[in-house]
Amino acid sequence: MRAFLFVVLLLVPTVAAAQDVPVDRIDAYVRDQMASQHIPGLAVAVVRKGTIALAKGYGLANVEHQVGVKPETVFQSGSVGKQFTATAVMLLVEQSRLSLEDPITKYLPEGATRWKGIRIRHLLSHTGGTTDYPENFNFRRDYTEQELVKRAAAIPLAFAPGTKWSYSNIGYLLLGVIIHRVTGEFYGDFLQKNVFEPLGMVTTRIISEADIVPNRAAGYRLVKGDLKNQEWVSPTLNTTADGSLYLSVLDLAKWDASLYTDRIVKADSLKRMWTPVTLASGSTHPYGFGWALGDVGGHRLVEHGGAWQGFKSAIVRFPDDGLTVILLANLAQTDPTRLAHGIAALIDPALAPVDDGKSAK
Repeated sequence: MRAFLFVVLLLVPTVAAAQDVPVDRIDAYVRDQMASQHIPGLAVAVVRKGTIALAKGYGLANVEHQVGVKPETVFQSGSVGKQFTATAVMLLVEQSRLSLEDPITKYLPEGATRWKGIRIRHLLSHTGGTTDYPENFNFRRDYTEQELVKRAAAIPLAFAPGTKWSYSNIGYLLLGVIIHRVTGEFYGDFLQKNVFEPLGMVTTRIISEADIVPNRAAGYRLVKGDLKNQEWVSPTLNTTADGSLYLSVLDLAKWDASLYTDRIVKADSLKRMWTPVTLASGSTHPYGFGWALGDVGGHRLVEHGGAWQGFKSAIVRFPDDGLTVILLANLAQTDPTRLAHGIAALIDPALAPVDDGKSAK
């Protein structure tokens, strides 16, 4: 492993008093994990009932220029962005502009044959039978929105809608198209106007490698032990609704605070988003709309991770405990959800997950 990864970590002071947060222990844990996982840089926020108790940057946002991570550093979201796509859909439901029971072919007639029976709620909960991107998908090609829909419509369903759960990035790509067709606005513009601006999420936006983005981190991957830059993806594939956002831990803290209120969506909408999906068999799966659901020692858990272009992300919420841990990293091999859970357990040992040798997705 290259020596430059083991530079002294650059720490940024907290933005608020760290009440009941073991800062020294968190620092030591993060240092240890960064060394063992060879992570160039990451940012962490601990949020207590909507108030930041700790926000720090560790390591390097850009290895080539030796730029340190700080709380303002902007990372790519990966699938943490799905909760915002789901929120946009729920806003449209509240506005009676679409229904969760609408067949998706109402808005996507290109799939009239293959997508019969798929409802909006199926795409939100990954139960529509749509798949992930196929192995031969060309991420370096610029597609039009119409081309993406046609490409998706050509892929056979993996199962009958509502019968199983299987993670589907294509399903969320299609939700972005539906938002566009219902509102006449690109889904990112809809989110900017209806979520990001009202919450003062000043750096959150759709990815653009062409634009000048202050405090933008670089993404990395390990190849045979050597650090490499992220792989290039076409501009089109960096604007789809399956998770193509720039985020900072400070902006995600604002988002977390809003989830204790009805400032963006109503309580009933959040309840629906945080309810495990019921399959046709009557069994449930621990996923709602854009959120994974669970329980740690009787403590309710609402979370999601993300991975994209050399970045990993996680937001881990214990809403009944008023505790959220947010983690953004710039290495593809990082396990951000396990890291976030480890930090939560340092704050409250009752939140320590049972180590079954697996990490949450």
